[in-house]
Amino acid sequence: MLILGIESSCDETGIALYDTVAGGALLSHALHSQVLMHRDYGGVVPELASRDHIRHVVPLLRKVLSDSGRSLTELDAIAYTQGPGLAGALLVGAAFAEGLASSLGIPTVPVHHLEGHLLSPLLSKRPPKFPFIALLVSGGHSQLMHVKAVGEYRLLGETLDDAAGEAFDKTAKLLGIPYPGGPALADLAEFGRPGLVKLPRPMLHSGDLNFSFSGLKTAVLTKVHAIGLPDDQQRADIARGFQDAIVDVLVQKSLRATEESGLKRLVVAGGVGANRELRRLLDQQAGKAGITAFYPELEFCTDNGAMIALAGALRFQAGKSIKPAGAFVVRPRWPLTEITG
Repeated sequence: MLILGIESSCDETGIALYDTVAGGALLSHALHSQVLMHRDYGGVVPELASRDHIRHVVPLLRKVLSDSGRSLTELDAIAYTQGPGLAGALLVGAAFAEGLASSLGIPTVPVHHLEGHLLSPLLSKRPPKFPFIALLVSGGHSQLMHVKAVGEYRLLGETLDDAAGEAFDKTAKLLGIPYPGGPALADLAEFGRPGLVKLPRPMLHSGDLNFSFSGLKTAVLTKVHAIGLPDDQQRADIARGFQDAIVDVLVQKSLRATEESGLKRLVVAGGVGANRELRRLLDQQAGKAGITAFYPELEFCTDNGAMIALAGALRFQAGKSIKPAGAFVVRPRWPLTEITG
């Protein structure tokens, strides 16, 4: 079966083609990022995001088909992001997918954006097997999930306020780093001196698997105000202290969840999953505990069409979420725990 995947939940337009033959293969994928367009505004402007998706969805589709040597008539189904995300951006991808599928007489597979991230490590050269524990750190989400199979997810813990990705972006703004600040803050932290700036580890010993990073952001603000106008080295030191605090909490809670479950496989997915220090420390600590950590390839950590095509293909194979092309709804707010089958 040949599945087309379309991602348009926020500020990246992603198109991909996935073939389920021989255990599954990603044939081609293409991505357009709107980062430069939104940088002047310090964040994503929903109306501009929607219009940009409209401009790029067709050219990206043509590129994916050309690169793979396939044609529209060979498609068996079209998967697209139904939510969560920006309503206008979701509508672009959903309307395009449903219209195209209707013209071809094939079904559609609406996909939960976070499920795409959750399953993205299956695209890697060393994919995990079910079941596993997953640390999902994507945008406004920081969650620990028990993943039994496709569509079978149990929430173990989540953020009570700011997610890790939000905390990275907001802290970057405090340090004068332009949008998108999270990845740039991680780069700056490479030049920071370890242990010089000590920051709290929120809820590290809370006894549960929940997270809270809003207070950590406030602690950084207090440090910046105390210094006045930090120089480059001081900014790097603060960035290092902040990153170490976030990573420490994420690693310890993830390992605790894995050990309590009795499982030996831990998956990390989402944008923060690309963080080098998180991967380094997690590999180190997991190895000591006899746990194997799995990650998506770096190109699949951020939003992309490949993860939607994969999730759609797995659901199609399992006979889940398939619908006739035509009427549709988008779900800007949609907890992953509401997925049923």
